[in-house]
Amino acid sequence: MATLVDTVSSQLKTSMLAKDAPRTGALRMIRAAFIELAKDGKGEVTDERCVETLRRLRKQREDSVQSYEQAGRADLADVERAEMVIIDALLPQLADEATTLVWVREAITESGAQNAREMGKAMGALMKAHKADVDGGLARRLLTSELGG
Repeated sequence: MATLVDTVSSQLKTSMLAKDAPRTGALRMIRAAFIELAKDGKGEVTDERCVETLRRLRKQREDSVQSYEQAGRADLADVERAEMVIIDALLPQLADEATTLVWVREAITESGAQNAREMGKAMGALMKAHKADVDGGLARRLLTSELGG
């Protein structure tokens, strides 16, 4: 099975041959982030670490889209959105709301959280068990709802 690093390298070659400049630029940015990951000295470049990096890159693109839209720069926001599409294609799908709710309830039970002030305990248990599969924003919203916050 190909690793994410291999997948990005392969897609980069294909996009370069197709002279697809926007896709090539986005894939180069992703590959550069993976290279930095290899240089950070925190161990092997695993798919799990690559997924964390891709999620961080996606969040940066979301923030940039908001900033560009507020500044009236729709052209730059569109570039960021196009990069988000490429990043999304490489990311594994996150759990849906129903599955996340089941995990949230399990985390509340496991952590013993009783109210919204103890949400951090439940969030910690949830992320420990399902970090790669759960949308943090959705989990936070569901935790707040379940704990009466």
